[in-house]
Amino acid sequence: MAVAAATVALALTAPTALAAPAPGPDADPVPALVEGQDTAAPQLVTGLADPAPGDPAQAARAHLAAHPERYHVDTGELTELASTPGPDGRRTVRFEQRHGGIPVLGGQYLVHLAGRGAAQHVESAGGRYYTGLTAPTTPAVPADALRRAAIDALSDPRQRTGATAEDLGAVVLPGGPGRLTEHYTVRPAAGTAREVYVDAVSGTVAAAFDARAPRPAPAPAAPTGGATARADGLKPATGTAPDARGRSTAVNIAERPDGSYQLTDLTRPAAITTYDAGGRDEGDFDHVMPSDAAPVSSPTPAFPAATGDHGATDAHVNAGIVYDFYHDRLGRDGLDGKGGPIVSVVNVSDGGKPYPNAFWDGHKMIYGAAPGHYPYSAALDVSGHEMTHAVITATAGLNYFGQSGAMDEALADYFGNAIEVTARGIAMDDPTAPLLGESLCPTGTPQECATRRLDDHRTTVDDFVGTLNVDNGGVHLNSTIFGGALWDVRRTLDPLTADRLVYHALTDYLTPNDDFLAGRDAVLAAGRDQGLDKRQLRAVAAAFDAHGIRTGWQQRIGLDARTLLTKIPGSMSVPVAAGGHWLILADGPDGNGLYTGTLDGRGGPVRLSPQDGRFHSWAATDGTTAVWIAQGGSQGPGAEILTAPLSGAGPVRSLLRTTEDVGAVQVSGPDTAYLLSDRTTHRSRPYLLHGGAPAVELPLPEGHSATGLTVRDGLLGWTESWQDGDRTVYAPTVYSVAAGKVTAQYTAHAPAGSGPSRTGSTLLAGGRLVWLDTPVDPAAPGTIRSGAADGSGIVDVVSADSPQAPRWDSTLTASDQAVSYQLTPPRPAGEWTNAAMPKVWQVPLAGGTPQRVSCDRGGQYSVAADRGTRVVWLDATGGRADLVTRERPAGRC
Repeated sequence: MAVAAATVALALTAPTALAAPAPGPDADPVPALVEGQDTAAPQLVTGLADPAPGDPAQAARAHLAAHPERYHVDTGELTELASTPGPDGRRTVRFEQRHGGIPVLGGQYLVHLAGRGAAQHVESAGGRYYTGLTAPTTPAVPADALRRAAIDALSDPRQRTGATAEDLGAVVLPGGPGRLTEHYTVRPAAGTAREVYVDAVSGTVAAAFDARAPRPAPAPAAPTGGATARADGLKPATGTAPDARGRSTAVNIAERPDGSYQLTDLTRPAAITTYDAGGRDEGDFDHVMPSDAAPVSSPTPAFPAATGDHGATDAHVNAGIVYDFYHDRLGRDGLDGKGGPIVSVVNVSDGGKPYPNAFWDGHKMIYGAAPGHYPYSAALDVSGHEMTHAVITATAGLNYFGQSGAMDEALADYFGNAIEVTARGIAMDDPTAPLLGESLCPTGTPQECATRRLDDHRTTVDDFVGTLNVDNGGVHLNSTIFGGALWDVRRTLDPLTADRLVYHALTDYLTPNDDFLAGRDAVLAAGRDQGLDKRQLRAVAAAFDAHGIRTGWQQRIGLDARTLLTKIPGSMSVPVAAGGHWLILADGPDGNGLYTGTLDGRGGPVRLSPQDGRFHSWAATDGTTAVWIAQGGSQGPGAEILTAPLSGAGPVRSLLRTTEDVGAVQVSGPDTAYLLSDRTTHRSRPYLLHGGAPAVELPLPEGHSATGLTVRDGLLGWTESWQDGDRTVYAPTVYSVAAGKVTAQYTAHAPAGSGPSRTGSTLLAGGRLVWLDTPVDPAAPGTIRSGAADGSGIVDVVSADSPQAPRWDSTLTASDQAVSYQLTPPRPAGEWTNAAMPKVWQVPLAGGTPQRVSCDRGGQYSVAADRGTRVVWLDATGGRADLVTRERPAGRC
């Protein structure tokens, strides 16, 4: 499903200390207290016996209010979401945190009650409550501008044509004082929908990631269950239909008033209805039901062969099996817990081609088929997996990115497989029991066919795939780490006990932003509720230990880079460095803004940008001074270039205020340069502020445009482009401030329509201009070149023939000694591993053999050079974006 997205981190912290030694064998596996992350409110408090008589919701709220020193929760910010029964008469009250009446993303706090009447008491409480929120609650940007920004978040401009943006309301993103955003589900005309959060103060995108499924919408008209008299005249009936393998199968159907029959099962409280899309595009059914869609029908109770060939029979029968599993085994009335109808649509296509996927779209199942395979509905574990996503959405509501999204997939895997092995009578030691999707292939072995397996023995320390922009931060890539632990619990305990344990953890303990460690604690706390003894609880803890899900696992991975900051938020946080200092946009204790510190780790973080309600980003530094752009806020439209000393001791000064589109601000000593873009022609022009004098435009010939602005030691550089007939000319250019003229311009031609060079691909370093040449074919290797500032010659720093040749998506940075760049290696189709994630390479400025800067195994992003060979970058090895540094290349890894 999801393949590329920016992940969301929610706070800035100092580097995490190494974990304490593991508890002894006699210690209680259930923690008594788990401190909150980046909040004063604890994540979990257990072992309580505080009296709480009366209405459960009121009692839960009164309990939190009575212990402010324990919870640090303002009950005035809590809105009751649900009060649900648990095992042995227990009840969980789930609250949502609202800041100024606006929901906080993932902010939920739960109180667990036991006993009845006067004996009712609180046993535990916890979740995610974010203290210290001070974000504004009124947007400063017009709604139309916010919507446009959400659509513009689609990375492919072609997707923006015809895209829609459904406004889901204001949401506060946690982290420091929080950030007021407007939440949109953006649906391109073709491709994956995106969840986009636009900063309502600045109008910039604060976070975006692929949607697992559109948000729930009103369900299509569908029959309700039961055998009583019905307004639509349908009557329960039984019939037969071939399944995808051609086997005759008994099905519960409904007889219509005209004597024909349709695939509607009325024998359960939740009616089950199945539709055939007839090969129509999946987009016609995603989130909607076409007005001309009708349930699969037959003139007789014996349905035709197409019912099985298209997967309708299996979808219909499997929906009933899934309902029965949750109802009979776990006491849940349907996927939504309210007996709502279960609707399936089979036989969808991808624009007339096979659609190799299945998903829950927010209120119904949609099934396709891969070439040479049975329809996805033919696999009960796939049906159970996808419908479990509906259960997760209706309970814990896990956010679909990073570790919370991986737990979403893990829980869907667990219950999908549990449903299949229970219904089919498959023993837990059967080699097919842990396989997912193994029955979709007409030929071959189940092991060859399976899409995932829960016995792959993956661990956090050995196998966690660290990525910021693939698979929504690894929701599928890392799911079997957590899912494998759950499956080991099911292998260790009685399966029924395990299923009830995992379900109780899901519905009564997990909250949307939880990570693997919170998931472990949830399962253990749920186990205590269910009366597991210490031996059983230790077995559960051992299952998580075996998969490396224990405190401090990130530190056990073994990193060779030094961490400066952890959990850097958002896709717009790009570090810069110079003179032994770093500078980055972050959510810190003083709010979202620009923070700086020293690369030796002794200084920082210090906030540079003022707390004025604006968005501060697009920064640059020369090691002494920082410059950046501020947008939005109460100061009206337009942008402002601000500057301040990196020490944080001096004032913040304004260098320029403009209503034009400004970008690429750069600084070196007395020189500050920037680009202004014409909104009609989309051409950009360079400007220079020198020694406090007014800004001067550096004129370009008519029709020319500049990108990739760079400034160093009295020189400016950029890539100049223009049309020469049907060809585009690209010209890395050097301008001397002292001479007041262009001193070098290196020209090359490219075919029409190839587009301009990447912004930032031109760099001044060591008195030379460095740039990246890439061919039109994005898969082809490129060349890193440098040219003398006087135009005297070009050197290939890294040639296209090198095994480490850059690609079109490589980003360059340079010091006076070395060029560093991010390189994503080629990968076999479908193989997303740590080896396939981008890595940072470095080569001497004069050319040579590139070397790996760091052997950290995860993704390495947004590299920035300091001086010599020292660089900083964002490292995702530990499952989050950490700002890290190294003094010199590691060499071979």
